[in-house]
Amino acid sequence: MAVLFLLLLLLGGPPQAAADNIQAIYVASGEAMELPCPLPPTLHGDELLSWFRSPAAGSSTALVTQIQVARPAPDPGKPGRESRLKLLGNYSLWLEGSKEGDAGRYWCAVLGQRHKYHNWRVYDVSVLRGSQFSAKAADGAACSVLLCSVVPARRLDSVTWVEGRGPVRGHVQAFWGDGAALLLVCPGEGLPESRGRRPRLIRCVGPQNKGVSFSLAAPTDASPALCAPSTGWDVPWILMLLFTAGQAFAILVLSIMLWRRRVQGAQCRDASVPQFKPEIQVYENIHLARLSPPAPKTR
Repeated sequence: MAVLFLLLLLLGGPPQAAADNIQAIYVASGEAMELPCPLPPTLHGDELLSWFRSPAAGSSTALVTQIQVARPAPDPGKPGRESRLKLLGNYSLWLEGSKEGDAGRYWCAVLGQRHKYHNWRVYDVSVLRGSQFSAKAADGAACSVLLCSVVPARRLDSVTWVEGRGPVRGHVQAFWGDGAALLLVCPGEGLPESRGRRPRLIRCVGPQNKGVSFSLAAPTDASPALCAPSTGWDVPWILMLLFTAGQAFAILVLSIMLWRRRVQGAQCRDASVPQFKPEIQVYENIHLARLSPPAPKTR
């Protein structure tokens, strides 16, 4: 009879439980989780305790583990077939290192000849996860985008953002939506110098005080070493050097042009003035002396 009930569970999915019997469980990604399974007050020795899991609503049901209650529970230090999922000595289901794929509905049932679905418990497990991105503000400042989401998706109105024991410092802006809460963090004035030199720790706290932590790197302008003059080439210095070199080149070109023009002008003036030749002048003087009569002598 117990085997028949197990087949019905595996084929038909989780039984319809009352709303007060369904308990919502939140677990952060990477953390451990324990789901208790209380036993009936009276046992007859033929009961089977079974854990089932349904990853999503309407999907098929999987048998996680099964044990006869009359027998001793397995040693919690010895994992079963799946190292992250095992049955503890008190028949609780232990999940090590929760992942997104572990979200879904879990329930335990104690079945026997005289107990049919007696004292079964249903858990809706949701996994919180965090993502971190970088962004640029309108003024060029480096900002951080922190995303806190839940699987399966459901509205996170009760999420709070804290830094240390108080609110998040700087210029912050929070957004909420279905299955996620987002925080935009930009650097602001007034941060203590001791906090500016080390990473900032911001935590997203969700339902049941479960949350995800984020680490923001220290701002680059917080270190006093960056206030020292830079020895590298800066853009203004490069522009000034190019401007000075251009002026020197222009002056050199103008000087060469003026010098060439002055040389050409001097050559033109020398060509317009006739050159003096002594041998031609002596020949002309002798020729004139022979042609002219002797001057009369006066007494």
